[in-house]
Amino acid sequence: MRVAALALWLVVAIILLIPVVRGRSMTGPPRRRVSSDELVKDPVCQTYVVRSRAVSRQTAAGPRYFCSADCASRFSG
Repeated sequence: MRVAALALWLVVAIILLIPVVRGRSMTGPPRRRVSSDELVKDPVCQTYVVRSRAVSRQTAAGPRYFCSADCASRFSG
């Protein structure tokens, strides 16, 4: 009886550890990178800035992202 209980416990432990060993969680697929970490291009000076740190302005064409308030004020489009 003890051997059967030990074998059952071992099987359950292996099933639970397989996703951990493979680097996955059992909660679902890996999370996607947060969109605020994406690089956006400043239309004035052509540099790339992390979106979460960029200065943003709403335009008729949609949101525009700038590396600084100076570039945002110089934007004419």
